[in-house]
Amino acid sequence: MATVAQWVSGTRPRTLPNSIAPVLVGAGAAHHIDGFNLTWSLLALAVSVALQIGVNYANDYSDGIRGTDANRVGPFRLVGSGAANPKAVRAAAFAALGVAALAGLVLIVLSGRYWMVLFGAVCIAAAWFYTGGRKPYGYSGLGELAVFVFFGPAAVLGTLYVLTGEITGIGIGGAIAMGSFSTGVMIANSLRDIPTDVQAGKRTLATTLGDKDSRRLYLALVAIPFLITLAIGLRVPLALIGFLALPLAILGARRVAKGSKGRDLIPVLRDTGLAMLIWGITVPAALVLG
Repeated sequence: MATVAQWVSGTRPRTLPNSIAPVLVGAGAAHHIDGFNLTWSLLALAVSVALQIGVNYANDYSDGIRGTDANRVGPFRLVGSGAANPKAVRAAAFAALGVAALAGLVLIVLSGRYWMVLFGAVCIAAAWFYTGGRKPYGYSGLGELAVFVFFGPAAVLGTLYVLTGEITGIGIGGAIAMGSFSTGVMIANSLRDIPTDVQAGKRTLATTLGDKDSRRLYLALVAIPFLITLAIGLRVPLALIGFLALPLAILGARRVAKGSKGRDLIPVLRDTGLAMLIWGITVPAALVLG
């Protein structure tokens, strides 16, 4: 039986900045046009974090029963390690996705934007079918695109729109930045797993591009948010404090650029995720104060 610590590890805490930062950016963009609502923002955050936990448990379950995690180098897996019954992990995934659905419904009722029920349903379906179902799109080289869309435009602009009913240029810039950071985390993860994914028949963008081009793509992705920082800084100069995230981004970029492999790439996920979180805190704070 898995311990509490192992269940917590199964949520993959290092990936949670991917769900927190985009909501902060969307809320900051909403505040910039006087559309901030604390209760609605907290509900949006609950939706995002619950979806992230749900997709992490769903991936653990689906990859585990397929044998993809049998020789995995990365973080602890509940099913792949044999520590937890697959049905229990699947139930945990459904429970987290249920929490996301409930928080989302409350938010939709409060905001009156009822068409977003469809938006929420698409997000929940995407979370499950990433590695679930007979033909998971995460095994077809579409995972990175989905990460960009759902952790970038969907999360940032979804938050901005539900709070204000509007989409702004700063919101779009923030969405691209968040999508780039999240996809960078995904590419680093897939880069680490190229040998085991090839062996398991799992097709990712990294297995398609190969080691060298995947590293180049990672470096480009983590550079994009800082170009956007400069652009936002033209309108809100205080937003340049987003460059406080640069040292962590450089730490990850150095490991990728020098050719680190296997376990040596695990810190890249941490550093890139933390860079994303710092950017996602500092830039919205600048939008509030500026």
